[in-house]
Amino acid sequence: MLSYNKSLKRLSRSLRTNTTDAERLLWSKIRAKQLKGQQFYRQKIIGEYIVDFYCPRSRLVIEVDGGQHYSAEGKEKDVVRDHYMAKEGIAILRFSDREVLNDLEAVVEQIWGKL
Repeated sequence: MLSYNKSLKRLSRSLRTNTTDAERLLWSKIRAKQLKGQQFYRQKIIGEYIVDFYCPRSRLVIEVDGGQHYSAEGKEKDVVRDHYMAKEGIAILRFSDREVLNDLEAVVEQIWGKL
């Protein structure tokens, strides 16, 4: 079982309640074991981070990135976070909001291939 910061629980719940359109759309395709029978969780706390989606069986994180991830500060934070996930043996797939909203099937295919 992965360790996590319990103080992030309230924020995690809030993020599940206030999802973006892109996250909601992707969730509709990966929830309820629709992909290869594998369970995904939304806004999962892993260590000191909250990831958009996590599949424990495949040790896969899926991130749907909005504009804040493309600033210099956002990119730097993502590098640190990605390094932590890699150290924990967790792979990461990143997609932009636009990719999810404009080409959902291609996004789902990439996730399918990674599982």
